[in-house]
Amino acid sequence: MKVNLIAIGNSKGVRLPSAVIKECGFGETLEMSVENGRVILEPARHPRAGWEDAFKRMAAAGDDERLMPDTMAHSWDDEAWTW
Repeated sequence: MKVNLIAIGNSKGVRLPSAVIKECGFGETLEMSVENGRVILEPARHPRAGWEDAFKRMAAAGDDERLMPDTMAHSWDDEAWTW
């Protein structure tokens, strides 16, 4: 599919047909990168996407106890802090 660059202020842009937007799963924000002279558009990723499922798998496997080992506790934890 050939498309034209259109003027948008001091920049140029491309209009994406709604069918392309829908098929790619694009929302309001996209990730854009350039690889080997090609512009790549992808749906925006959320910084913590997948964390909830990963933590559930860790808990089910008993690996969540490794997140904060007991050996990290120090006496200053009780002494230095006043609430």
